[in-house]
Amino acid sequence: MMIKINKSWQPYLKNEFNKLYFKNLKNFVTREYQSNNCYPPETDIFNAFNYCPLDKLKVVIIGQDPYHGKGQANGLCFSVNDEISHPPSLKNIFKEIEQDLGVPYPKSGNLMRWANQGVFLINATLTVRESEAGSHQKQGWEQFTDAVIQIINDNKEQVVFLLWGGYAKKKRKLIDSNKHFILETGHPSPLSANRGYWFGNKHFSKTNFLLEQVGLKPLDW
Repeated sequence: MMIKINKSWQPYLKNEFNKLYFKNLKNFVTREYQSNNCYPPETDIFNAFNYCPLDKLKVVIIGQDPYHGKGQANGLCFSVNDEISHPPSLKNIFKEIEQDLGVPYPKSGNLMRWANQGVFLINATLTVRESEAGSHQKQGWEQFTDAVIQIINDNKEQVVFLLWGGYAKKKRKLIDSNKHFILETGHPSPLSANRGYWFGNKHFSKTNFLLEQVGLKPLDW
């Protein structure tokens, strides 16, 4: 596994990369990519860090696993590559933005445009085997992404954390609500959304309101 990561993150992650659990994780991921089809492509594993430098970070969205279908995952949670049809969770995200902000439903599901504005789109687990959801869980990624959330918590102020669903809410214990903003709702998956736990959360307008309150530019969702 190649670790190519934006220099703004490097001083904070250097120690993590040297820990035994991460070396074991690296070996596991390397073996998996050699012997199976895995996603995202190896060069995209750390895209969340590369498209959203730590010094530009304003908002954090935490996903669970990368998409496990061919050509979908691009290293940003909930995001798919251009020209790829939108998975159900992403459709529900865009529908909520439409309702909340009156923004027309976009053609591309690539959320790189969010990352470039300071939205850190991180999955709790950064890799997955094709067609096997959760196949790379409990190998060390969760420990790594816990450390990443802790780094953001300790070294930034007034970040808006969007915690969607149970998996993301597990990270709440790492976030100091006295110095950051936390917005929680259900997961955008149809299972949760159709039971009334997603639509109407207005997280996108609320995020922009909070950013403006602290003198930051609102996001173009």
